[in-house]
Amino acid sequence: MTTIVDAWAQHPTARFIAHDMLASLRRWTGGAMPTEEQPIELTIAAMDAAGVDHALLSAWHGPEGALVSNDEVAAWVAARPDRFSGIASVDLRRPVAAVRELRRCVTELGFKGLRVLPWLWEAPPTDRRFYPLYAACVELGVPFCTQVGHTGPLRPSEVGSPIPYVDQVALDFPELVIVGGHIGYPWTEEMVAVCRKHENVHIDPRPTRRAATRPSSSATCAAAAAGARSCSARTTR
Repeated sequence: MTTIVDAWAQHPTARFIAHDMLASLRRWTGGAMPTEEQPIELTIAAMDAAGVDHALLSAWHGPEGALVSNDEVAAWVAARPDRFSGIASVDLRRPVAAVRELRRCVTELGFKGLRVLPWLWEAPPTDRRFYPLYAACVELGVPFCTQVGHTGPLRPSEVGSPIPYVDQVALDFPELVIVGGHIGYPWTEEMVAVCRKHENVHIDPRPTRRAATRPSSSATCAAAAAGARSCSARTTR
């Protein structure tokens, strides 16, 4: 039996929804956004409607602080471990503290990976602040999840280019499992080439535009709920 796992999901907090960078996404949806906190049951209902069995809920941390905190994600996962697994996010400005937080999330909270969005920090994946986190991911046996391609939110897109950034990280950390979300458009062919080149680079084929409208069954992932290491819907195999 196939298990459908949404490899890129977040249950938005009110501060996440209200952020000015999401003005473009609010325009795409064509409707008013809620201003109050939303119950986790709404995300579960959306998953049920889309036929999604399990979702990897991601925290969001940017220069402004935690838009969706690791502890908030941990609480949602604890409430419905049958439907969710946690993906950590950390403060890139403080690399040593970020490594400690990643270790806490994995060893104490049971999180399955780390997601840091280069565009949120306006820093490419080759920025030196990422490198202690890559080493920690390898040691902890969890993947590094990120976004490749252009940004829907109102932030620069260039840092999402797979070449040279993801390619260079994979060369520097060949043991690191890298999952690039949102396909890589408009550099899709570059992302496919990087994925073919590096054994541990994977593509989460969830399209950005669809992600802006509703939660979706974006990828069929092999054992994603257990380890979140790779997608069976890997587009290059």
